[in-house]
Amino acid sequence: MSTPDPEVLAVLQAAFEAVRAGDTVKLRDLLDMGVPPGLRNEKGDSLVMLASYHGFLEVTKLLLERGADPEVFNDMGQTPLQGAAFKGNMDMVKLLLEHGASVEGRGPNGRTALMMAAMFDRPDILKLLLERGADPHASDAAGMNALAAARQMGASSTVTLLENLKAGG
Repeated sequence: MSTPDPEVLAVLQAAFEAVRAGDTVKLRDLLDMGVPPGLRNEKGDSLVMLASYHGFLEVTKLLLERGADPEVFNDMGQTPLQGAAFKGNMDMVKLLLEHGASVEGRGPNGRTALMMAAMFDRPDILKLLLERGADPHASDAAGMNALAAARQMGASSTVTLLENLKAGG
């Protein structure tokens, strides 16, 4: 196994720094130099994961337009859509869905963005995901669905929404 070229490593590191800083111009230049838009770090976080989690819409859009996969989950089994739902970033959720993120996308833990929105009391995001076809009855690897997760976390707004949905109201 050969030692990685220090110059190449510096360019790849610069891409992560540009994403974390929300620097669209610098990132565009680095992508033009050949940095792959699907680049991942040692934790499995893709550039899209980091950009979307930190709320950088333009950086995320650039990466998606350059071919980054919005479905790639990190080593913790989290998808960019789950991260955006957790953070409560409606614009990011919409952007990811518009660029191919599956409303039912999940990592090995089976958790969906709907479950994250339910758990962290994000009623507007929960409604959007349901409108886009999210399954409120889907269960994660532990057998927990969105309503059970919301109840466990004490997320009163999403509990009410999901109970009304269950009751047909």
